Amino acid sequence: MDYKEVIFIIESGEEYQSDLLIDTLSFIGFDTFEQIQSGFKAYIPVGEFDLDKLEATISEFKSQFNFSFQINSIAHQNWNEIWESNFEPLEIKDCYVRATFHKPQPAFKYEIVIDPKMAFGTGHHQTTSTMMELMMAEDFSGKHVLDMGCGTGILAILASKLGAENIVAIDNDQVCFESTVENSTLNNVTNIVALCGSKESIPALKFDVILANINRNILLDQLESYSSALKKQGLVFLSGFYEDIDLAMLKEKAESLGLQYVTHQKSNDWVAAKFKSQA
Repeated sequence: MDYKEVIFIIESGEEYQSDLLIDTLSFIGFDTFEQIQSGFKAYIPVGEFDLDKLEATISEFKSQFNFSFQINSIAHQNWNEIWESNFEPLEIKDCYVRATFHKPQPAFKYEIVIDPKMAFGTGHHQTTSTMMELMMAEDFSGKHVLDMGCGTGILAILASKLGAENIVAIDNDQVCFESTVENSTLNNVTNIVALCGSKESIPALKFDVILANINRNILLDQLESYSSALKKQGLVFLSGFYEDIDLAMLKEKAESLGLQYVTHQKSNDWVAAKFKSQA
């Protein structure tokens, strides 16, 4: 498959602003990103590239920080091979995250094997790692868990390893759905049901824990669905947003739905927050 490469040169601004731009680009079809010294490269299949959509999407960022970009055409390459070559093993508290081509580390209490396949959620981004840290501080034994925007399935797999009885993992990206199924098998996890869809795919069940690592706008849209699917005294873990402005908006929305804010964890301005159902 041929790709378009868009090279973003960051001339001034904070790191979190580049992260937010990357997050936004992922919602208009860009599926691979590579950090470079002066900014980052973003890749999108030629058939999905729309210059007008790109310019409209990034226009809101131009008043926030200074950057420029250039567009190149890239002939077919083995993108998974390139992606894998940049995947390094990761230590998150008691958990070791690696790919199949890394050596096991049996000294860790938990080990998760992830083959990325260009899906989001390898644990390297702060939103995923902070969610994992919050999860490892909880008792998942016997819990029924819902993982929204599951990406590679890393959070669902961790929930299983922490003792969850069963997990439903949902993502609207077919690559993510397939990646979750494959990574569950790699980790010998048999209690994850993966679904391709969005909030309309949430089954008519009640969950003890809901995990959602997406972004602020989607979380605001889906919080009511989470609240409806949550058991009394159930927990909701949210990530994919920033502390300033975003957290306050999510707190307000959550509280209007009977979800009480408990705590949050921050890493480079990205936040993972915990809420508890009062209903």
